[in-house]
Amino acid sequence: MDTKTQDRSQNNMQSVQHKAIYMSEKVVKTDREWQQLLTPQQYVITQKKGTERPYTGKYFNFTGRGMYQCVCCANDLFSSETKYDSGTGWPTFWAPFSEQSIRTAVDHSHFKKRIEVLCNRCDAYLGHVFDDGPPPTGLRYCINSVALQFVAKK
Repeated sequence: MDTKTQDRSQNNMQSVQHKAIYMSEKVVKTDREWQQLLTPQQYVITQKKGTERPYTGKYFNFTGRGMYQCVCCANDLFSSETKYDSGTGWPTFWAPFSEQSIRTAVDHSHFKKRIEVLCNRCDAYLGHVFDDGPPPTGLRYCINSVALQFVAKK
């Protein structure tokens, strides 16, 4: 990858494949590069902050055991061990895989204040987090299925 599409800053990332913390570079691509790499739906949701309709996503009631990764950069985001059925129609988790996996930002769209969830490695939009989740965190990470890819536990 050339220097035009990659930021040289380092982030601590964890990988289900490597089962260890490793250093991974921030992924930065142009809008055109994302359009070429992603399906139209993946592009609209992850790059333009779209939302899939509830109960339509591939993972909203999926019960496989493993790791949910960012569809854009394969960053490990959520473990199936923290997934639960919130009744909202989107894949829901009570915690990210690690604090370094995601970042949050304030979202003022739709005339209300919400907290959006972004991939910490490539800044892909994933969904929102709410403070009405179950113990032990009390958080509900409501994530678009199309922003995820699943890697089964071996």
